[in-house]
Amino acid sequence: MTDIAIAAAPVEQHNRVPAVTVDFWLIKLMAVTVGETFADLLNTSLELSLSQTSLLFGGLFGVMLWGQFAQRRYVPAIYWSAVVMISVVGTLITDNLTDGIGVPLLVSTVGFSLALGATFWLWYRSEGSLSIHTIMTARREAWYWLAILFTFALGTAAGDLVAESFALGYLQTGVLFAAIIAAIAFGHFVLKLDGILAFWLAYILTRPLGASFGDLLAQPTENGGLGLGTVVTSFLFLAAIAGIVIYMTVRHYGYEKDVLVEE
Repeated sequence: MTDIAIAAAPVEQHNRVPAVTVDFWLIKLMAVTVGETFADLLNTSLELSLSQTSLLFGGLFGVMLWGQFAQRRYVPAIYWSAVVMISVVGTLITDNLTDGIGVPLLVSTVGFSLALGATFWLWYRSEGSLSIHTIMTARREAWYWLAILFTFALGTAAGDLVAESFALGYLQTGVLFAAIIAAIAFGHFVLKLDGILAFWLAYILTRPLGASFGDLLAQPTENGGLGLGTVVTSFLFLAAIAGIVIYMTVRHYGYEKDVLVEE
């Protein structure tokens, strides 16, 4: 009997993370703001210790990340829930090092920079690319989330280091990081700075930018803030995130194009 070779049908693969759009940066900025203010809310208003807050959000992040890895394509509600959780966890990692065991912010900044650089190097060696447009396997997604965790921890350490070293207020610190991000955008769109490098630099710096404006809104007026408090600030931004996620879900906005591959 003659064997008949049957060509494998192409299989549709989906990117598991969103396309980089204006909405992406807007919701990411709000997520990092919540990461700052919600951690402060639990530590102060609800009187949870730093270790208790860390355990709580570490567990919640584990659940959210499990849900994210269970998907085979980008699902806005699940993905952005994981981002909000990882923003809080990244903040708490740095806070535990600084406030818990007294690691200087300069040491944390250098350490997380090296850890992030090593992650990118190992990611590239494993996958041959650092592109966020082809996160279509569990292994690539694992590298992606590890890099994001280090960007949040690094952004927290670098932002706090700058704020303490230069004794800038919340508004001035936010404007400083906004100007740096604008310069990166100019470098990418005008001077043709590599897109992957520009993306990750901006991703790191949106953390201290969001934290600065979060503190500006939440902190009392005697500390240089506007006095809205962590409760109001946190839930305002959570509501805004929820609104954008609903919009993305209904309009299928922020999805990458599907890719057909030979199986």
